[in-house]
Amino acid sequence: MPTTDVAAPISDWNNFSFDTRQVHVGEYPDHNRGARIPPLALSAGYVFDSFDDGAARFNGDSREPIYSRQGNPTNAVAEQRLASLEGGSAAVVVSSGQAAITAALFALAESGEHIVSTASIYGGTRILLGRSFRRFGVSVDYVWDTDSDAAWDAVIRPETKAIFTETIPNPRNDVVDIARVAAVAKRHGIPLVVDNTVATPYLIRPFEHGADIVVHSTTKFLSGHGAGVSGAVIDGGTFDWAASSRRYPLLTDSLRRGLPSLLERFGPAAYAQYVREAVVNDIGPSLSPFNGFLLHQGIETLSLRMERHVDNAIAVAHWLEEQPEVEGVDYAGLESSPLHEIAQRYYNGRTGSVFAVTVKGGRDGARAFTNGLRVFSRMTGIGDTRSMVLHPLTTTHVSFADDLNARLGITAGMLRLSVGIESVDDLITDLRGGLDGVAAIL
Repeated sequence: MPTTDVAAPISDWNNFSFDTRQVHVGEYPDHNRGARIPPLALSAGYVFDSFDDGAARFNGDSREPIYSRQGNPTNAVAEQRLASLEGGSAAVVVSSGQAAITAALFALAESGEHIVSTASIYGGTRILLGRSFRRFGVSVDYVWDTDSDAAWDAVIRPETKAIFTETIPNPRNDVVDIARVAAVAKRHGIPLVVDNTVATPYLIRPFEHGADIVVHSTTKFLSGHGAGVSGAVIDGGTFDWAASSRRYPLLTDSLRRGLPSLLERFGPAAYAQYVREAVVNDIGPSLSPFNGFLLHQGIETLSLRMERHVDNAIAVAHWLEEQPEVEGVDYAGLESSPLHEIAQRYYNGRTGSVFAVTVKGGRDGARAFTNGLRVFSRMTGIGDTRSMVLHPLTTTHVSFADDLNARLGITAGMLRLSVGIESVDDLITDLRGGLDGVAAIL
């Protein structure tokens, strides 16, 4: 029989489109049986080929795995995929989104040092920064007017080691001018850490607008199905750690005698390697390979799901804005939003599917609306295929002082919606039922 040459498999997907990379980056062949899907590697440790191979792995001369606390072959698929989609140099997956923020910032700031954040961020992140980080001696200040250089300069100090923000803040969809914040960070020689959970790299890639580090609660849209908790830290690979006027000795200095620094050994991936070696390995927020498997499976359909999420969210936001029981809708993609120009510039008006609606009647109205829903699930969490509703004032923001909630816009009648991929007609019918409950008490 005639023989033909077989084309070699593709190993470098860099020049392929987003939709193709989200399916293929990081995959590797199963040489045992030819399984198409990268296998689930349920192993705590890995056999060294030799005495010298063990030493090479611990010295960083080999990238082969050591122990699943530092890295796992299944999780590596998700890491490579995320780094590719965000446009970063390397990624590290961890056990949750909170673990990702913690790992990213603990790698930058030590006791006695300082972090600056934009004021409108997820309530759980505010609690993390205000409680656990302060316990470890890392202080935090917030900037409310992000367009004001004076506001930034008033809080940035010599010991400030990072600026933190979110692309699409949760819950109010009050989108941030990322390039503006990145310019502040660059002027002060500080890395900008951006939480891109709500937007995902499908809607915006913060590295393209000057960010240095990206974090995700990959539990949400990246996994997409609400089945597993996970997080990720992605290194942009462009921040000049050695040239910064602020010292980052854990990256630029040798960690032990006779061994080059992480920056010398890993170059543009030095920060990611430090997160892996000295934060995730030491503190231990490693990701279960089963959840890593769920993550890279979910990423394969990211673009398809995000299109439906956003289409539904835009339709729902416009519909809600017209209802008599609604006081207001916080969705930057709406023409009535004061943030619409930023929404157009960065997202073409498609600012994700997590936003706030304020109903009439205060807390009683919010209760009637929530209890009247049957398709929307009453639960915490965002980014599921299923639509969800939550009352922030009595849940995620319940521990905040009244004046802080008022300044953040967290009011008694405000509810957070995470719009899923169900039929938009069914979602609007369900919301109408909730609003009928509001009308009944007015």
